[in-house]
Amino acid sequence: MMHSTSFKQVLAAILWLGASLLPQFALAQNSLKTTPTVDSKIRNIDGVAAVVNTGFVTRKEIDDRIAALQKQGGKLPDATTLRKTVLERLIIEKIQLQNAEQEGVSVSNKELDKIIGDIAVKNKLSLAELKVKIVATGSSYERYRQMLRDDVILSRYREREVEAKIKISDAEIDNFITDRNRAVAGAGGGATRSIPAGKGEPEEIDVAQIFIPADAAAGAGAQAEAKKKAESLLRDARGDVDFLQLGALAAKDNPKIKFQELGYRTPDRLPQLFYEAIRNTGSGQVANAVVKSPAGYHVLKVLDRRALVVNAEPQQAAPQESAPTTPQNIMVTQTMSRHILLRSREGLTDQDAERRLAGYRDQVRAKTADFGELAKKYSEDGSAENGGNLGWMGPGDLVPEFDQAMNRLQIGEVSNPVKTEFGWHLIQVLERREAQLTIEKQRQFARAAIRERKFDQAYQDWLRELRDTATVKILNADDPASSPR
Repeated sequence: MMHSTSFKQVLAAILWLGASLLPQFALAQNSLKTTPTVDSKIRNIDGVAAVVNTGFVTRKEIDDRIAALQKQGGKLPDATTLRKTVLERLIIEKIQLQNAEQEGVSVSNKELDKIIGDIAVKNKLSLAELKVKIVATGSSYERYRQMLRDDVILSRYREREVEAKIKISDAEIDNFITDRNRAVAGAGGGATRSIPAGKGEPEEIDVAQIFIPADAAAGAGAQAEAKKKAESLLRDARGDVDFLQLGALAAKDNPKIKFQELGYRTPDRLPQLFYEAIRNTGSGQVANAVVKSPAGYHVLKVLDRRALVVNAEPQQAAPQESAPTTPQNIMVTQTMSRHILLRSREGLTDQDAERRLAGYRDQVRAKTADFGELAKKYSEDGSAENGGNLGWMGPGDLVPEFDQAMNRLQIGEVSNPVKTEFGWHLIQVLERREAQLTIEKQRQFARAAIRERKFDQAYQDWLRELRDTATVKILNADDPASSPR
C-alpha cells in the first residue's frame, strides 16, 4: 500500500514544482506554451520568431519568458544571449509537445483537476482561493490549467522516451554491488581494504555526491529553496545512514536531484570545488558544508581514501580482492514504526485531520493515552488491528514524505501530522536495527543508482536527437513583439 510507483514519483515532483511556484504565478503564466486556436491561426508573420515543424514560437512568448526570468531577480546573461537561449528552450518544448501529441500522450480533465486540487491543498488554499491568486497575477485560470497540462504531458513523454534509451546490464549491476561491498568493508568496522597515503604521498579519493540543481537564472527564492534542501540532506548524511541510499530517497522525492559515486580519483581529477571541500575529510566522513557551484548545491561524502600505487604487481593487488564481495555485505538501517492514518476523503478537511492528529499526539506525549490503542480505534488502514504497526521498513520502502518524517524521529518519539498521497499520518518510531539487504533489494538499489548516473547523458542525447530531426526555421527572434515591423 505504501509503495510509490514511477509515475507517482514524477507526478509528485510536478506537484512540488507547482506548489513551489505558487507565489510566482507570473512565472507560470509566462512559461505557458499556448496552442493554436481558431482565432490565432491567422497571424502576422512578423509576430512569429520561429517555425517549428507544423507549429511556431512567437516573439511574444519569448518576451513573456524573459519577463518571468527578470522578475525572479537572478543574474542573467546579456540581452542577445538570453533571447537566443530562451528561444531555443521554447523550440525544444514545442518539439516535445508536438511529438507527445502524435504519440497519444495526454492528460484528462479529471487528472488535471486532481493535480490542481493537490496544489491547492499543499498551499493550504481552497480551489476558489487558488483561482483568485492566479487571476491576481494577471493570468487566467484557463491558461494556468493549460500550463500544468503541458508540464504533465512533457514529464510523461520525457520519462517514457528517456527510460527506453537507458540500458543496464546484469554485469553493470554485479560490478556496482561488488564496488559497494568493498566500500562498506573499507569504511565500516570490517577489515579495511585501502592503505592510507603517507604524508606527502599521492592518493586517490572515492567521493560521492548528492546534487540539488539551482539554475543560475533561477530567482532568489528558488536558490534559497535548493540551498535549504541541500543543508537538510547534509544534516541527514551525518547520521547513521547509507549516503547513496539517502540520495536515492531524495531523488525519488524530487527527480531533479541526482546522486552518484564518482569513483577513485586523484585530487587533480576532482572538481576543484569538491577537493577544497573534502581536502581534510577522512574516509567515511561527510564534508563540513554544502558546496555551491554555478549549477546548484552539492552534498559530498568521502567514501574512501587510499595510497596511489603506480605499476602495482598483480600479487600486490591480490589482497584488495580478498575483501568480501558477496551481496550480503551491504547493511542498511531498518526502522519499525507505527502510525495513525486519516485517509483523504470528502468531508474531512486538511485542517480537521491535522487538528485531530495533533490532539492524539498531545495525548501520547502527555502519557494520557497509548499510541497503539489510539491507532486501533482511529486509524483507517489495515495496520489498525496491530496498533498501527508497519513492521520493519528499509530506505525507500515507504512513500518519501512518510520516510523522511520517520527518519527524523528518535526511538519513542511521535511526529507532527504528516501529509502523503494516502492522507494524514501520525508516526511513532519503535525501534531501529542494522540489517543486510536481500539480494533482490540490492539489485533494485543498484539498478536505480546506475540509472541515475546514466539519465542525464541519455536525456541530453535525446534532446539533441529531437532537435536534429525537427524542421526549424528561425525568422525574427531578435526584436521584441512590441517593435515596429
